[in-house]
Amino acid sequence: MKNTNTVKPREILLIEDSPSDADLAREALSQGTILKNLHCVEDGVEAIKFLRKEEPYVSVPRPNLILLDLNLPKKSGIEVLAEIKTDQNLKLIPVVIFSTSAAPEDILKSYSLHANCYITKPVDFLQFTKVVRLIEEFWLAVVQLPVI
Repeated sequence: MKNTNTVKPREILLIEDSPSDADLAREALSQGTILKNLHCVEDGVEAIKFLRKEEPYVSVPRPNLILLDLNLPKKSGIEVLAEIKTDQNLKLIPVVIFSTSAAPEDILKSYSLHANCYITKPVDFLQFTKVVRLIEEFWLAVVQLPVI
C-alpha cells in the first residue's frame, strides 16, 4: 500500500535588512536536507504585515520559525518581537534573534520579551553558514513545534 501523505515544507520567515546577510542565510539554508521555504522581508513594518497576512501577503503561509534581526528600518526587531509575543495568533511561533549585536542589554531585552533564543551573527562566512544550518537542524528537525 502506497503512502499518500505528502511532507509539508517548513516555513521560515527571515526578517533581515542586509541583502548580503539574507543571501548568506538563503545559501546556507539551500544546502540543508530539511524541506523548507524561506520567505524574506527587509523591515519591521513588512514583517508585521507578513505575519498578519495583510496586503500584499494575504496568501502567505504561517511561518514555523522566525529569524529576526534587531537592527531593522521602520520598526526595530525589538518592536517586532514585542508585537509577535503579545499577539495571541503569533506568540507561539518560535523567534530566533539573529543579530550582529552582542550587547548585554539587547540580549536581556530580547529574552524579557520572550525570544526563544539569541544568536550573535558570526562575521566569518563559514561560521555564519554553520550557525544558520545549526539553527535549521535544531528548530526544524530536533524541536517539537506546536501544530497551529
